[in-house]
Amino acid sequence: MIPRFHVPFLLAPGATVDLPAEAAHHALKVLRVGAGDTAVLFDGRGGEWLATLQPAGKGLRAVLREYFAVNREPGLQVNLVQCLAAADKMDFVVQKATELGVSRIQPVAAKRSVIRLSGERMERRVAHWTNIVSAACEQSGRNRVPEVAPIVDLTQYFAAATAHNDLRLICLAPSADVPCIHLRELPRPEKPVTLLIGPEGGFEETEIKAALFAGFRTLNLGPRVLRTETAGPAALAAMMSLWGDL
Repeated sequence: MIPRFHVPFLLAPGATVDLPAEAAHHALKVLRVGAGDTAVLFDGRGGEWLATLQPAGKGLRAVLREYFAVNREPGLQVNLVQCLAAADKMDFVVQKATELGVSRIQPVAAKRSVIRLSGERMERRVAHWTNIVSAACEQSGRNRVPEVAPIVDLTQYFAAATAHNDLRLICLAPSADVPCIHLRELPRPEKPVTLLIGPEGGFEETEIKAALFAGFRTLNLGPRVLRTETAGPAALAAMMSLWGDL
């Protein structure tokens, strides 16, 4: 398989570019590429470039050869609003959601979130998730890179959500004392979908009420209780099967 690399700058016809240090290190030490090997580069705007790799000191240089307007994005835009979970669980959600075609990831802090992030720690974690998204795009063939938004409190998110023109769904456990719909009961959305997933301990009752007030519809994924790191990817996979990758 030809290696793929995301570069955080714009690519242009005939350009010669140096790969970012981390990508070059991975290519040289893990993939063991050599002079004259072929790679695919993409800058996140859509489409990809076939390039020839050449050593450049301790790094790698890529000479762009041919552009392909390849589009592997689903026909459905899904914004995943994921309540903060333990670090490894969040990493898993971010990676799998990207592979499944999510358009944007909005981390939020709920009352029962097990971790609290602020200041420099929060910025580092968002940068970490952005790197995971980039690597997941390289692996899955996506040429558009989903945004990882800054972390906000769930109540702060609800205050802004009502301004969006989207279908809003909040995923609840089957034991929740609230009437829920199933994805198969919904027609294919003609607008973006926002999917809200709770933390390990679930939503508090006041958060569910706030979500309903903000225009969210309650969604049930079946009779089994899913973990927070399972619910988002499971719902995304179902949405893409029903509506996204037709």
